[in-house]
Amino acid sequence: MMEGVWAFLFAMREELLLFSGFWIIVGGIDDIAVDLTWAWRTGWRRLFRYRLTPPMRADQLPEATQTGPLAIFIPAWQEAGVIGAMLRRCAEAWGGCTIAHRIYVGCYGNDSATIAAVVAAASRSRNIRLVLCDRPGPTTKADCLNRLWRALTADELAGGFKAKAVILHDAEDEVHPLGLRVMGYLIERAAAVQLPVIPVQVTGSAWVSGHYCDEFAEAHVKTLVVREALGASIPLAGVGCAIERNRLGRIAIAHDGQPFDAASLTEDYELGLNIGSEGGKVIFAKLLDTDGQRVGTRACFPDTFEAATRQKARWMTGIALAGWDRLGWRGGFAEFWMRLRDRKALLAAIVLVAAYLCIILTLLLMLADVAGIHPTPASSDAVLTLLLLTAILLLWRTIVRFICVLSVQGWRQAWLSIPRNIVANVINIVAARRAAADYLRLLTGGKLHWDKTSHSHFPGKATHNV
Repeated sequence: MMEGVWAFLFAMREELLLFSGFWIIVGGIDDIAVDLTWAWRTGWRRLFRYRLTPPMRADQLPEATQTGPLAIFIPAWQEAGVIGAMLRRCAEAWGGCTIAHRIYVGCYGNDSATIAAVVAAASRSRNIRLVLCDRPGPTTKADCLNRLWRALTADELAGGFKAKAVILHDAEDEVHPLGLRVMGYLIERAAAVQLPVIPVQVTGSAWVSGHYCDEFAEAHVKTLVVREALGASIPLAGVGCAIERNRLGRIAIAHDGQPFDAASLTEDYELGLNIGSEGGKVIFAKLLDTDGQRVGTRACFPDTFEAATRQKARWMTGIALAGWDRLGWRGGFAEFWMRLRDRKALLAAIVLVAAYLCIILTLLLMLADVAGIHPTPASSDAVLTLLLLTAILLLWRTIVRFICVLSVQGWRQAWLSIPRNIVANVINIVAARRAAADYLRLLTGGKLHWDKTSHSHFPGKATHNV
């Protein structure tokens, strides 16, 4: 009886190894293709282009030539804990800025704490305008953004001006003093501009909040650079991004005056891809300031396991599942390839589950062998070959991520990124299960709601500086 049980466990381990090993190799080849494209582009620029013409710093950019203020949209639902600090940071960073701008903060009538925080900030700055949404909250982030759009267009009609661009930020963002200058200059040359997003580790959450440092470093150091090099659409992150006002106006006209799709869970991601599909250029701005730091948006991400899985599930549902239905597979090979990478999250989670089950079964079989309960047969040559290849790919993946994190976050976070990969895998596995359930609910007529992340930390306080 027990002989059959051990034989079954061994056979299951072998099958899971073959399944997970095969897909890890497929995914590894895909990642290596991206890595090599990134290395080639980066190396070519450093060896040839930048030797002749060093990259310009953000403070060296010429003055913008087009007129019109920049409109900053900040949707806020239950953000009393961070919105005051965020708006103070905007006033400090942009107080001496010569670029005309106005901050539109969308609040809900049934969220008095957030309203009070915005009113207090607006009393100290003429550039802040409180906008109340038409319905009680929460609706959706896109619905709140559409209300801010209507407020902007009403101001344009009343004041006889037209904004130059709309900039999206979240209530927990720490803006860079040169952010407006970079976006204001580059938006004259593109339909949209995206600044890097730089996660800041929350104190006491080195593993959960810290894993965002690793993922965004790889995405905004390497992946978006490759998308731009290949001519594929660049998704917007929803923070630190500017959309040219006329482009957004044409989108609004085509969608009953609503430029942001309230039926989408990831309206920012879809907006970037749709702009690219229509021939609009999206620039991923990689400029440094006078201190050699990236001009980007610093933000605190979820610091608990539950909050992180909720956020990741929303991203997976909107990008990997609903995005398949809503955006399809338009574009050439590069576009198809990048969209395929965006949508592989659910399969990746399944493969990870199989791989971790293999580890558990291997440990169980080893213990049985050492204890003399049951000898473990030797694995087949095919399985051993797969194990060797997956080990090489894992080492490669770890080195590439280490380099990306090092370039943005420094040595400490780079070393932490190695064990933190296990935490990221567990979060993604749980998030994938939740995303699948959420997607099925939407398919069966479930109501879309703003499953927003609760923010209680601002980068300027209660965070770990790297």
